[in-house]
Amino acid sequence: MQRRALMAAACRAQNKNNRNGDPMSLKLNVIVGSTRPGRRGLAVAQWLAEHAASLGSFQVELVDLADFNLPLLDEAAHPAMQRYEHEHTKRWAASVAAADAYVFVTPEYNYFPPASLVNALQVVMGEWNRKVAGVLSYGGISGGLRAAQQLRLLIASTNMHSLPQVVPVPNVPALIDDAGKFNPVAATVDGSTAMLNELHAWAGALKTLRNPS
Repeated sequence: MQRRALMAAACRAQNKNNRNGDPMSLKLNVIVGSTRPGRRGLAVAQWLAEHAASLGSFQVELVDLADFNLPLLDEAAHPAMQRYEHEHTKRWAASVAAADAYVFVTPEYNYFPPASLVNALQVVMGEWNRKVAGVLSYGGISGGLRAAQQLRLLIASTNMHSLPQVVPVPNVPALIDDAGKFNPVAATVDGSTAMLNELHAWAGALKTLRNPS
């Protein structure tokens, strides 16, 4: 928890700099897709949020699905109508709506992204529209790539642009130290930087499309 608080403080400081220097600031949500106890995704997402903030292109927020406690599709109205009855859905919709871009940090469960992340994508609809998303996957020898490819299809179905620049992290347990800190290899750092740069280019273009005036 202390490391998470320090990371949030670092992101806030970087975000302040971004707001002061960029008249068209862009918001990035780094979303932790797994809610499973003992998940490694939180450590990976913390590193990615810190790295994204250090590049200075986005206002960055670390978003943990576990904090929202989203049930399985418990809204009576279709999400396209945005008639949300439950407070957890309203909180999630507001979080999604506030961002211009997303990176989903996902494990691979049975060659697929976790049900918690699939559900979160389907609970809301219009809030994703005409935005852009990247994927950082993690796992064993394959680095979660099979789940990432399935997730990209789900992302595209929400009318988001799904970046092809997926960043896989193989053998993730070996990259997390005894303190719970994720220590990426150089290829992960380089791949994440390239993905974030591409994400920024698309986020700016799509924000203009959403707000033509």
